[in-house]
Amino acid sequence: MFKRPLAIALFGLVAATSGVAAQEFQIVKVPSVTAAPVKDLKPKTIIFNDHRDDESAGSFVKFEDWGRAAPTQKQLLSIYPTFNEATVTRNVDGVSKTYKDKLQLYIAEARFPLDKPAASIDLSKYTTIGFMEKLDPQIKHEVIKASDFRYSKDERNVNNKNPDREWCEGKAVTLCLRSKYMLEGKIPMGIALANKLRDGDKHLANFVEFESELRLLGPTEIDELSLRKLTGVDAPVTAVLEQNIFAINQIMRFGKFITVIQQNPVNPNGTIISATVALAVSSSTLEMKKGYESVPVLRNLVPSQVLMGNSSFNTGTSISSGLPNYARNRIKAIAEILER
Repeated sequence: MFKRPLAIALFGLVAATSGVAAQEFQIVKVPSVTAAPVKDLKPKTIIFNDHRDDESAGSFVKFEDWGRAAPTQKQLLSIYPTFNEATVTRNVDGVSKTYKDKLQLYIAEARFPLDKPAASIDLSKYTTIGFMEKLDPQIKHEVIKASDFRYSKDERNVNNKNPDREWCEGKAVTLCLRSKYMLEGKIPMGIALANKLRDGDKHLANFVEFESELRLLGPTEIDELSLRKLTGVDAPVTAVLEQNIFAINQIMRFGKFITVIQQNPVNPNGTIISATVALAVSSSTLEMKKGYESVPVLRNLVPSQVLMGNSSFNTGTSISSGLPNYARNRIKAIAEILER
């Protein structure tokens, strides 16, 4: 006589448990990630800010303004700490001109709690191709070594040469990759049309290919004081995983992703994860409008619109969807993988 009520109760328990297990992380926009009190963080919630609603900063921040307003970010999120915009000399219509290769950056910051001790998180498990493919299945990777570099000598990437060491060398480097992403949706069609307008200029490719390294920083490489300033969390840093994108075939100039593991200052058995993204784009790319706006079908292919996800050409969940969506999805994937 008790079998039916017991079965119903068990079914309800299983359903409730399954619902909890299936719950995804939610992303909540906040005015400032670093200023948000740690005690107010909620489970399964990522607080996020990429300054898109900040009229003074706009969608992108100029490199020189970034250095003045956020020197710690510039130090830790530049492709290397002493990086500066390159000085370029070119011959234009028979006249030699020297100018700064101006850059602008898309910056995204995020923070979320995990209900497990910081010391229990072993980041070495995540320095694999398998981990990278879980972050974004649309991007395909292959392991390379320094002698395999394809793009590092291109003019656009020469200034990314690290003066302190060779890329993919050093004891902290755990993986060296070449990654390829085939642009999705309408963008390849738009690129084919745009190439007809470029005359003698180098044609755009229908893919983004880049070379990067993963570094797992040990105690001797961790700059504890600067990392606490970066995250806004005054607690011990137990591990840092970073990806340095130092050579790219087009669109972006460099990229950096950094994940910082810290003990939760209000819960010794909990962890605070801070994830920060910096993606640099040439100002000349962002200002490229005239040729596109004169062709009706390409009016929505203006690079600044496409990069910020504000174009009818945007599609998918990866780079083709725009940098804000790409950054959000990557951070969300990191949160879900680290929680599991």
